[in-house]
Amino acid sequence: MDKAQAQEKIESLKELLNRYAYEYYVLDKPTVPDSEFDQKLEELRKLEEAFPELITTDSPTQRVGGEPLAGFQKVQHSIPMLSLGNAFNEQDLRDFARRASQGTNKPLVFVCELKIDGLAIALTYENGKFVRGATRGDGTTGEDITHNLRTIKSIPLSIKEKRKIEVRGECYMPHKSFLALNKQREENGEELFANPRNAAAGSLRQLDPKIAASRNLDVFLYGIGEWEAESVTSHSERLNQLKELGFRTNPEWKKCETIEEVLEYVEYWTKERPNLPYEIDGIVIKIDDLQTQEELGFTVKSPRWAIAYKFPAEEVVTKLIDIELSVGRTGVVTPTAILEPVRVAGTTVQRASLHNEDLIRAKDIRIGDSVVIKKAGDIIPEVVRVITEHRSGQEEPYAMPSECPACGSELVRLEEEVALRCINPNCPAQLQEGLIHFVSRNAMNIEGLGEKVINQLFREGLIQTIADIYRLEREELLKLERMGEKSVDNLLTAIEGSKQNSLERLLFGLGIRFIGAKAAKTLATEFVTMEKLQQATYEDLIAIDEIGEKMADSIVQYFSEEKVTALIKELKDLGLNFNYNGPRPVEVSDTDNPFAGKTIVLTGKMEQMSRPEAKERIEALGGKVTGSVSKKTDIVIAGEDAGSKYDKAVQLGITIWNENEFINMLEG
Repeated sequence: MDKAQAQEKIESLKELLNRYAYEYYVLDKPTVPDSEFDQKLEELRKLEEAFPELITTDSPTQRVGGEPLAGFQKVQHSIPMLSLGNAFNEQDLRDFARRASQGTNKPLVFVCELKIDGLAIALTYENGKFVRGATRGDGTTGEDITHNLRTIKSIPLSIKEKRKIEVRGECYMPHKSFLALNKQREENGEELFANPRNAAAGSLRQLDPKIAASRNLDVFLYGIGEWEAESVTSHSERLNQLKELGFRTNPEWKKCETIEEVLEYVEYWTKERPNLPYEIDGIVIKIDDLQTQEELGFTVKSPRWAIAYKFPAEEVVTKLIDIELSVGRTGVVTPTAILEPVRVAGTTVQRASLHNEDLIRAKDIRIGDSVVIKKAGDIIPEVVRVITEHRSGQEEPYAMPSECPACGSELVRLEEEVALRCINPNCPAQLQEGLIHFVSRNAMNIEGLGEKVINQLFREGLIQTIADIYRLEREELLKLERMGEKSVDNLLTAIEGSKQNSLERLLFGLGIRFIGAKAAKTLATEFVTMEKLQQATYEDLIAIDEIGEKMADSIVQYFSEEKVTALIKELKDLGLNFNYNGPRPVEVSDTDNPFAGKTIVLTGKMEQMSRPEAKERIEALGGKVTGSVSKKTDIVIAGEDAGSKYDKAVQLGITIWNENEFINMLEG
């Protein structure tokens, strides 16, 4: 057999095997016995061994292969993978529907889907080939786990769509795979996984793809991140389109015309969830119409057009052994229940939040009580109530101390607050928590400088303030326990790199009271430099949308303190960036700026810049970029292969620019 004949046979076998795999793993309707599939796969493998230059990434033989990786590469999501807001009861769902209806004139239609308890993933295809798979990460930056996702047989290695497409979904471990895995680990004397979600997470983070392949993971795809050729107008159409392309979608989704139908769907699956072959932890409800989704938009954390209903938490009984206190970065003292270990929602729980002194009194919680606990949102353990009929008379009432457990300073209760607070600015617990917040993911995001390392550096006296982080020296770090040369070098590189972060990250990291990530971004966008923000008056601040009276007071008070002025100067001398790096709307009139106040749609492939970059440039000039063409659209910017959006713009008589015209307008 010559090379040309071999290539023809290999292509034929790949097409056949991929179809068999789709029928077996996606449709659950195999058309041939396993023996025939294995025979064809072996035939393909032998041909590829004879002609290795003909092996391609979409070959079924490449699902498990290659050497283990040394580590995971970072992946930047061109469109953020946002989390969803939560609903916990019927009223929350009705409130969601009411808010959505207030944001649009259209009648609402909902799509309900099972919320798979796994890990969110993004799969990228170029020219029909699977080229990259990534985790959600923090929503902006994930990890490249392509080598492990290739091993999942329900993920197609090739699709008919030749344009670039990114699809999103959930990777999970079926019950059957989970039970088999834990049985094997038990026989090997290894620690068991607490639940299928943890097992799936551990499997996807294996550096050796052969380990991931042995875990028998699966996926459901439910959405897209980027798709230049998409022409659908609703989420339900999108689900059908994904299925037609060969992706595995969950068949249990349902379109609901009213919120009452949504509630019926929720009630049904609340009862039926134990009968599924995989774990679900709730129901996702989305507005079906994509244009309505655009109208409703997003908050800083989540879309306004979707919500996740969380199933009622499992409740269990255990004994409260003691109450411990912790001090947060703002000085708030929080009591925590120490419990006899008990298993709740798949994990062993030994601690649960008690929130504050008023809650302890209201629930009459005593040391030695039998208590009911649950995981709020299936995540955070909390004490629900005391079982008073179990009391023996030996239980001890608890009284909060008058002094800070960390520094001994007097605790105070500020006006209109229920929490006790330590107001000593040098309290070691507050200093440590402030440092942990400063390096956290949404703040300065210094990789390798987590809570344990911060606590270690604090104990050793190497850091007291955030400025000290930027004074750490290699020789000092190498003396510490579990600090090798490579980890120290990586840490110092990450610290140095964080100096270039945009201003909003630094503002959030400083821990100014009432200033969260969204407010920090608003302030950075408005003032652009730290110096201008420091000089801002209360009137300047209160005039900004989204900055309220408490926020304005807090900012003015913060920057008026001498120690803050000294800290800001230290950070500047140490080389931290004090400027906002992102796009900022410019103040120009509509006659000078063709983008200001306009609704613009981007379609087709662009050559001179990416679509996310084009969107950023337009928004910086006061324009609004949407994904679908309507009568409200002012301009359509059409690249190559513009497709149906171009056609609709022509029908509606909307202004259309090609890419060169768009670039000329930007430059003008």
